[in-house]
Amino acid sequence: MSEKAVLVTGACGEIGQALVQHLAQRGGFRIVTADLAALPETIRPLSSEHVQGDLVNKVKTFYDYDFDIIFHLAASLSSKAEISTEEAHRINVEGTMQLLMLAAYRSEKYKKQVKFLFPSSIAAYGFDNLEAKHAAGRVKEETCNTPHTMYGCNKLYCEKLGMYYSRYNGQRHLDPQPPVMCDFRAIRFPGLISAFTLPSGGTSDYGPDMLHAAAQGQPYACFVRPDSRISFMAMPDAIQALLMLADAPREKLSHVVYNIASFSLTAGEFRQRALQAFPSAQITFQPNPRRQGIVDSWPEDVDDSLARLEWHWKPVYDVDKFFDEYFIPEIKKRYRHPNRRTNE
Repeated sequence: MSEKAVLVTGACGEIGQALVQHLAQRGGFRIVTADLAALPETIRPLSSEHVQGDLVNKVKTFYDYDFDIIFHLAASLSSKAEISTEEAHRINVEGTMQLLMLAAYRSEKYKKQVKFLFPSSIAAYGFDNLEAKHAAGRVKEETCNTPHTMYGCNKLYCEKLGMYYSRYNGQRHLDPQPPVMCDFRAIRFPGLISAFTLPSGGTSDYGPDMLHAAAQGQPYACFVRPDSRISFMAMPDAIQALLMLADAPREKLSHVVYNIASFSLTAGEFRQRALQAFPSAQITFQPNPRRQGIVDSWPEDVDDSLARLEWHWKPVYDVDKFFDEYFIPEIKKRYRHPNRRTNE
């Protein structure tokens, strides 16, 4: 059986590194990676080719590649995007649109659907106040799609672009013999936490940040209130979800955008877990108004019943298994052996 050609953009990020490792472990893929930076040594041997540079300017080089699947992970994250809104739009929207045009072109020209996997975010939601957030509880995909951040606006718009290029491009779905279109699929991820890569500055990173600091014996001032609650997920579950959705038969999917969920915690509950593992941890709370406002606009939890029904999604890690079997043991090893390298 021939290998499938896969493009992973943003390969140096937390999700990217874990995904490349899992694709290599699974086998049957020729992995092409892309990122602004050079690949870390841990995944360099796993990539058949690495394209380094600004993705918006590099997409044209991919038109001669016969990709079966594109995992488009490259993005400017929420906190950074609020500081550099125009650059965030260029990276998050223009980069995505350029790749979608590529996938649509190749799908139509060669009569073979290119799968396009897109990590969206809970940032696509937006609540005007805490009362509305608390009242909403676990939100469905179509609820309160009024993002308060440039990152969230970018993600929501890219979901719509993906729907357009996979269903309505030129309204050619009305033709008696419509052309083959790309196969866009998106997951709205909660806050993702990896035991093996450092947080990269996302607004949800206060949880892992405080535990990394505690493991090193360093004080940490959390930038949100103790009662701030959003949903989180272990990185292995996030990778499993991407691969499960990629594998799902198109005819089984009634949607292009899916929530997935694992567990929901407050910042105060993260602190309690840190103190259980590292009793001398020094963790205080110094809310940053801008970042606090972002977290307050995101849902406390999401309803992932569609993903469970249509492609049998189910997380491996609940909250106790996440801390007890995955995150705490691994960061203890990391800081006992700071040069240790491992895989997800």
